[in-house]
Formats: sequence, C-alpha cells, structure tokens
Amino acid sequence: MPTMSTAAKRAPTFEELYLEIERLPPGITGQILIPGVLTTMSRPGPAHDHTLAHCAYALHPFDRRFGSHGWWIRQEFEVRFPGDRLPVPYLAGWRADTHPELPDDNPLRIVPDWCAEVLSASTASDDRTLKLPLFASTGVRHVWLIDPALRTVEVYESIDGRPTLVATARDADVVQLPPFDAELSLGSWWKAPAATAVHAGK
Repeated sequence: MPTMSTAAKRAPTFEELYLEIERLPPGITGQILIPGVLTTMSRPGPAHDHTLAHCAYALHPFDRRFGSHGWWIRQEFEVRFPGDRLPVPYLAGWRADTHPELPDDNPLRIVPDWCAEVLSASTASDDRTLKLPLFASTGVRHVWLIDPALRTVEVYESIDGRPTLVATARDADVVQLPPFDAELSLGSWWKAPAATAVHAGK
C-alpha cells in the first residue's frame, strides 16, 4: 500500500488535468506543456489579438473552409500530443492531401503539420522553450513565432526533430513563408501605436 508521502508525489494524470481545464472560467486557456503540470494563460491583449486576426485572415486562401484545397487551418484548437501534453496553438494547420477530413475529436489527436504562436510577454518563454521544441520533436514540420512588439515573424523547420530557423520577416515585408506557397503581406499584421493624447489648449 502506498504511503501518504508516495501518494503526495504522484503527478496528476492527463485525464485529471483535463477535468481541471474544463472547469476553468471563460477567457482562461489551460495547457499541459510538461506532463502532469497544468499551465494557464489569459486572453490576449489588443496588439496580440490584432496580429492573430490578420494572420488568420491572410491564410484564408489556403483554408478548405474558404474554398481552398490545401489546408485545414484552425484557431486555438486543443491538440493532444505524444507524452500526454496538450498545447493549444494559436493557429494550427493540417495538410488536406494527408487528412481529407479532420475528425470532430476534442482534443484532436492528430499532430499538425504547421503551428503559429503569437508571442506576448507572459507566454514568450513557454512558446520558445517548451512549445517550439515539443512541436519540432513530434512531427510539426514548420512553426512560426510571431512577435507583435518587434513586428517580426520567425519560421522554424523541424530538422532531425530539432527546430531550425529557416526564414525571418519583419514590418511590411511581402514574403513567402514556408510552408505556404504564396506571398503574404505583413504590413497589416501589426497594430499601430495609440495616438498620444494632446492636452486642450496646446
């Protein structure tokens, strides 16, 4: 029979943590980036939300839901990765030639072909040190790290299971970013700074 100290050290199972995630209040996203550990993040701020919306819109021409035949692209989908980990990529894509349909499972158990994370001060460390290597080591071929503050996009490719930087873009660049085969204009992705208030009489 296990002692009390042994029981206290037992890490929660995936199922136990997922029940906690289901009980989180609206606006809070739960993830399992380390087996047995629940992390949470709140809804993004205006600059982050602006970048995410414009990036998602720019990818509509590739999404089967909008008439393309290339990709299934989903926003903030729960995906169960090997090792009982549950990241929630801001954007994820599955090649339609490999997956003619996506199941209705939640969480989805098919590892994406591409993921994008929009960085913020509170999530950038986890995105870079936990999610990026997790994605690369489990079969996600390309990962974008998008930084609204720096107005940059970094493109990583999984090579031998490790994330390797293969492209960068910034500001108003018009570029082709792997794995998509058309040019994207980044100019609208970044929220303009708020106008400085001017005191009356000046």
